[in-house]
Amino acid sequence: MHLLLRHLLLRHLALLALVASSAARPSAHAAEAASPAFAVEIDPATLAFAGYGIHIRFAPKRLPGVTTGVGAYAMDFPDFLVAMNPENADEGWKARLDMGLGLFSEYHFTAINQGWFAGTQAGIQRFAIEKRSVAGTARFTNLLLMGYGGYAWRVFDSGFYVKPWAGIGYTSTLSGKTVIGGARYDVLPITGIATLHLGYMF
Repeated sequence: MHLLLRHLLLRHLALLALVASSAARPSAHAAEAASPAFAVEIDPATLAFAGYGIHIRFAPKRLPGVTTGVGAYAMDFPDFLVAMNPENADEGWKARLDMGLGLFSEYHFTAINQGWFAGTQAGIQRFAIEKRSVAGTARFTNLLLMGYGGYAWRVFDSGFYVKPWAGIGYTSTLSGKTVIGGARYDVLPITGIATLHLGYMF
């Protein structure tokens, strides 16, 4: 009987030690909360289309797993993107996103910039359009509201990370004109994007 009680007592103490150890071990989010993170991201795809994409992210100390930030971007729309809207395909349109400004928020389920994440974007996008064989340029400004998600990889446990993501959103023309020479450039209310960011977290 004494041996049995001793065995049960030792098992109970071992279980308590395991629970105490687990409780004392900080989670990835708790460790991040101890020191706010600041990150800079670029979008290499925009560079390939005569543009730029630069984003700044901040992880508030009191919101573990959350990042907020701003971004600015621009690029020429390649013909295949213009043609994804059948109303604009083979009509001689050229489109450029002159400047986009966005507010971003993300929740990272495992750790900041490591693993799956989901986010939202609210932004303003200014476009310039031209039409082949027609003189002039038209400009208009859109509102963009988007939800997106992706996965981030830390590179060799350093501050560098790779962050592919995709999203779908709603867009609406706020001002400007989408007509040149009597022809109208069609703007769909639903838009999608898939891209990849490269970043460094300080």
